[in-house]
Amino acid sequence: MRLAAIASALAIVLCVAVFGAILLQKASIPVPALAPPQATPTEGRAPGSVVTVANNAAESAVAAPTVVAQASPAPPMPAAMPTSCSNPNALGVARMVEIDTTGGPGFGFEHFKSHDFLREGEVVLTFDDGPWPKNTPAVLAALAAHCTKAIFFPIGLHATYEPGILKQVAAAGHAIGSHTWCHQDLSKTKGRCNVNGKVQAVEYNPKDEIEMGISAVHWAVGAPTAPYFRFPALRQPQELIDYLGKRNIAIFSTDMDSFDFKMRKPEQVRQSVMEKLKKHGKGIVLVHDFQRATAEAAMDLLNDLKAGGYKIVFMQPKYSVTTIASYDEAILKQLKGPMTDTRPTSSVVRTISE
Repeated sequence: MRLAAIASALAIVLCVAVFGAILLQKASIPVPALAPPQATPTEGRAPGSVVTVANNAAESAVAAPTVVAQASPAPPMPAAMPTSCSNPNALGVARMVEIDTTGGPGFGFEHFKSHDFLREGEVVLTFDDGPWPKNTPAVLAALAAHCTKAIFFPIGLHATYEPGILKQVAAAGHAIGSHTWCHQDLSKTKGRCNVNGKVQAVEYNPKDEIEMGISAVHWAVGAPTAPYFRFPALRQPQELIDYLGKRNIAIFSTDMDSFDFKMRKPEQVRQSVMEKLKKHGKGIVLVHDFQRATAEAAMDLLNDLKAGGYKIVFMQPKYSVTTIASYDEAILKQLKGPMTDTRPTSSVVRTISE
């Protein structure tokens, strides 16, 4: 009996030892951890604000949409230099915001409702159709006197006429987008344009109109420009909105169109803008530095804004626009003679004695 009890005890100890060894071996085998769900950006106008979470890697591979927008669309834009202002009654810039144009966000409640970032009484000034002799410099002088900043949407063809003026716009720290090559209606493919000094009927590809304008403005400025675009007459085909989204270019509509191109007197322009601002309370204002009446109204309009307690917001782009090489080359072919020298005159000609 005693021997039997000892044998039984040894058997129990042996079983426990074997079972413990098995448990130890299992514990030493690494168990692959489950991968965390992958967040994939969804297509949209506010990159990073909406994500789709897949349950596993396989589902993610199937469900994730194609991402056409780059994480970094282009080199960063140089920061807008602060303006020293000696005018105690200047509008100035009350607030500066940085705009990430990845995916082509839209601004201006006439067409886009996603981004309501302006506070009551805040105004973004935008000028279309320049650069133009006398008119654009007059607008620049008014903005400088009020130490404030705006966004310009030049026509590419005009930029090739007056690159020096557009360089002044850039030197003053304003944002410069684009407004097509020849101000064509991009919902169509036929229009009229100045070709070799004569206005004539033309056929065009809307994407070419967009890209030629971007390249022409970039050439004229000779420095980084903003990935901002405004459709002529605000006619915005969906396929081109999608195209600009893939190009990481923000689209600007407006909150209030002054219709200053219909006006001949400066006071009409002032009245139009101020009445619409009073109605809306805030917003992106569309006027034209191409128009003489607007140029003549500019200083008084800024005085009106100051007197009305409005505050200017400047939309600084996070990235610069990326041009397409083939269109850059096409612009150079459009230019003849010394205009193809893109160096600023100050680097070519220098006064050494007077």
